[in-house]
Amino acid sequence: MNKNQNVSELIDKAAAGDRESLEALIGSIQDMVFNLSLRMLGTFPDAEDASQDILLKVMTHLSSFKKESSFSTWVFRIATNHLINYKKHMFAGRPLDFEFYGNDIRCGMPGDLPDLTQDVDKELLAEELKMSCTNVMLQCLDMESRCIFILGTMFKLDSHTAGTILNMTPEAYRQRLSRIRRKMAGFLTEYCGEYGSGTCHCASRINYAIKSRRLDPQALDYTAAKEINPETAENFKNAMEDIDGLASHFTFCRMYESPERTKQFFSSFLGSAALSFVKNA
Repeated sequence: MNKNQNVSELIDKAAAGDRESLEALIGSIQDMVFNLSLRMLGTFPDAEDASQDILLKVMTHLSSFKKESSFSTWVFRIATNHLINYKKHMFAGRPLDFEFYGNDIRCGMPGDLPDLTQDVDKELLAEELKMSCTNVMLQCLDMESRCIFILGTMFKLDSHTAGTILNMTPEAYRQRLSRIRRKMAGFLTEYCGEYGSGTCHCASRINYAIKSRRLDPQALDYTAAKEINPETAENFKNAMEDIDGLASHFTFCRMYESPERTKQFFSSFLGSAALSFVKNA
């Protein structure tokens, strides 16, 4: 039996309310959903909340999956629709743009600040700030552009699959992705000293970031998260075509395992009476 047949049988059993099949199915997509949510929304807490919403939506709509596309494509469509319309995240009421972010880098210089690191290793804090800053930078894109960038650059979906998810032709998707990637690469080149030739370096902005509450030495999400090995990360159909040669600018697009809280939530959910809701959905 091939892989597609195994997945198809797993979906059928899960849709019928088989707990083990449902648990295996959710386990196969929860990292994908979490990483998409993290890049779309900008923070770990918001990504955790949205991931739970999306995975519950997948569970309760399994019976509507017609198998006309791959399961991962169907999940991506549910997730992107949910995230593009998600209004509960931190940046929903305070949208960013590249002009604001660039001005902050130019004008918000660290200055003569006291040591606010609370004896936490400075290299660790600089790495946390780097990952957080580049992820927040994605919030300067509008929701649809952000989604296009993430699907093509982080998940490396081919243009046909990504276009299907976003209701675009492959040609329109490639054109949009190329424009967005050039804009992102241009910003990094101008301002960022970590991924470009700019003057901003995370190590010199640690205390400024702590003072402005952009970095909490006692809550390091990125450096505490377990990174998924690229060699073992799931491959989604054919890799995106190299449309612009800019991939080296976006090495910050790392993938992480779902937080333990999310895993425990679904383990408890599937072990409770709430599972009957899925069976009867």
